Amino acid sequence: MAVERDLRNRNWWTEFGKAATRAKASPLLLGRAADGKGSGSSGGGGGRGGGDEEGGGLSRRLGLADLILLGIGASIGAGIFVVTGTVAHDAGPGVVLSFALAALVCVPNALSYAELSNHFPALVGGAYMYSYSTFNELTAFLVFCHLMLDYHIGAASITRSLASYFITLLQVFPVVQSLPAWVGPGGLELLGGVLSINVLAPLFLVALTVILCQSVRESSIINDVMTVTKVVIVLMVIAVGCSKVDPSNWTPFAPNGATAIITGTTIVFFAYVGFDAVANSAEESKNPQRDLPLGILVSLLVCAGLYVGVCLVITGMVPYFELGGDAPLANAFREKGLTFVSILIDIGAVAGLTTTVLVGLYVQSRLYLGLGRDGLLPSFFAKIHPDHHTPIVAQIWVGLVAAILAGLFNVSHLSHILSVGTLIAYSVVCACIIMLRLNPEVQCQQLEVQPSDKGLTRSQEAVVCIVSIALSGFLLGLCYRTGAHVAYGIALLMVMALLAIPLHTRQEYVRPSGFCCPWVPLLPVLSIALNMFLFAQLHWEAWVRFIVLNIIAILVYAFYGQHHAGANTALNQHSPLYQRAPVLDLDITPDNLTI
Repeated sequence: MAVERDLRNRNWWTEFGKAATRAKASPLLLGRAADGKGSGSSGGGGGRGGGDEEGGGLSRRLGLADLILLGIGASIGAGIFVVTGTVAHDAGPGVVLSFALAALVCVPNALSYAELSNHFPALVGGAYMYSYSTFNELTAFLVFCHLMLDYHIGAASITRSLASYFITLLQVFPVVQSLPAWVGPGGLELLGGVLSINVLAPLFLVALTVILCQSVRESSIINDVMTVTKVVIVLMVIAVGCSKVDPSNWTPFAPNGATAIITGTTIVFFAYVGFDAVANSAEESKNPQRDLPLGILVSLLVCAGLYVGVCLVITGMVPYFELGGDAPLANAFREKGLTFVSILIDIGAVAGLTTTVLVGLYVQSRLYLGLGRDGLLPSFFAKIHPDHHTPIVAQIWVGLVAAILAGLFNVSHLSHILSVGTLIAYSVVCACIIMLRLNPEVQCQQLEVQPSDKGLTRSQEAVVCIVSIALSGFLLGLCYRTGAHVAYGIALLMVMALLAIPLHTRQEYVRPSGFCCPWVPLLPVLSIALNMFLFAQLHWEAWVRFIVLNIIAILVYAFYGQHHAGANTALNQHSPLYQRAPVLDLDITPDNLTI
């Protein structure tokens, strides 16, 4: 009996290991086809569920301008109306450098996303799908779980802020001066604060979910209009504020030194989070190979410019030590007697937060759609509405979860455990760039460059170096956070440099056609190290969240995902997509494509 039980355990672990190391097989490339024929169902591939055969695939209706505004809409929200003043209160006018440095840190991440979006042009899923095709099924599922927790809590928290800003805006009318707690800002606290009832936030989420369940074109129009509105308001704020700037307020520029500026960088880094939103729109983009990279990079540059401009104005108008609070930007203009501008700022905040929630719900539904197709989640998440061409079940689900959280709980206190998913996704995407560019062993043999018969393979060696660099970056961040002796930091930098040497000298990299991230592998390696440095600056509860969620996700995968996925995967076979990248330059269609 004991022997039989031991054999069963061995078989279970063997099957789990085989399933966890599966990688998505190379997807069918459809070239530059923009009509969307076949892209919806063939692109996702998929698991045993494959529910999107009902009603066909998603509809390609997003142009370059839509994608740029999608990225801006995902990024410009509470950050520009709240975080700018909060960080400036500590960093002083040096907050300008905090936003500029954060943008520079985001550039390698954006370049990595841009390359992968160019070479995975027909699929939804973003970081989840990239890691599924590059590494394995379990890694992809873990990336999804971390992103989903960030998105679910973030949507509920931001909608609470949206409701508060909306009520504040309405209170300019005397009839709305007094509202019950369950409608007004905050919520009705019950059970000692365990529950916090708010009716307005769920109503916003229901309205946004209804919009998103319609055609992507309608929701894109809403996002475009509101994003343009808030960008125009921000530009007006900058223009009007310039006339009230007192240059003496910029002295001292860094009152608390470089440390406060770097700490501010770790905070405002999360104001640039529009990459995955644009990448997840691949299946609904008219010309994804051209427009996705441009949408990612242009939206980043626009957001950086707006943030820097606002920071210069607000720190020039008001002494930095007077900034802070829930609405520092609006308060600064009220102090200067520009009440009409403060009202415009409130309108911009409502528009900004609305688009942030709208894009967040959009991204969540597309991620659920991808996992429903692959079988890692039930197949009903992959159902596409036959008329609207939207993932109707996934969209309703994410709206329902956010509405329940926003209506019953004040989840804003959980903000310190967020951003884990973003940093993990960014790091995995950068690692995907390195791994997909590796010249495989088979091609090395054809070039008479024989890989070693002993030790690690080329791919395994690269993975070991990447993981070690990530760990070193995290330890370097801990040294900075705890004020450790500078010698430890120098030693870790030397270790990372030594680990980068074999990645650069012992590997041969394929340069695909189309948009390419420059300086591979050095730039992605630098990005991974910086991301892990920032990960070390998060609250310790975020690290606990990372461990606990990993355990829960592995259990869910072990008891459900591994048994329902795998219909379109290949054991230990990474996607040869980059080796076939030149076909993207051909004018081919599904009808004349042969494999």
